[in-house]
Amino acid sequence: MTEKKTRHVTDAETLKAVTHPLRVKLLGTLRVLGPATASELGRRFGESSGSTSYHLRILAKYGFIEEDPEQPNARDKRWRSVHWGTSWSNAELQQDPAGAEAARAMRRRQLELLIESSERYEADIDSWGPVWQEAAGLSDHFARMKATTVNELRERVHALVREYAERDRDTKGTEMVQVYLGTFPLDESQIQ
Repeated sequence: MTEKKTRHVTDAETLKAVTHPLRVKLLGTLRVLGPATASELGRRFGESSGSTSYHLRILAKYGFIEEDPEQPNARDKRWRSVHWGTSWSNAELQQDPAGAEAARAMRRRQLELLIESSERYEADIDSWGPVWQEAAGLSDHFARMKATTVNELRERVHALVREYAERDRDTKGTEMVQVYLGTFPLDESQIQ
């Protein structure tokens, strides 16, 4: 398979197409677990295959996914992601009210997924054992930086995640992990 790149979205309509809660999950699952059919995804998320099929067609219409060229049979259509990630410019989208709302909706979806992941981990923490209990967690940092420095930091973190994932790809004892990075300017009077 060829190296997948990040999809940089520049318009509100395309970004809005992926903001639907089920579409975000479908796209994420195809990115992480690989190709799947509407029926397989429907079972995973407790949805009908008709519902997942509809949302998969929307994702395909906007270029996030495509039919997998290696179909298992003529009856079941398997889908795959086209890109490993989605990005957008908050500043560019902020210039258009529809773009600003689409970007806000995506940030809300990201936060919802972070909360869901954290709650799932907390509910199952005993099943992970001490090594993973110690490795998992959240942290926060307060630092004074320029916006350009924050952009550089974000790019370096993304590169480190890719580097470490590649290093451990075929190593025994690995688990799928989610790495979240949030950077927000903060008025010092709001620090709690």
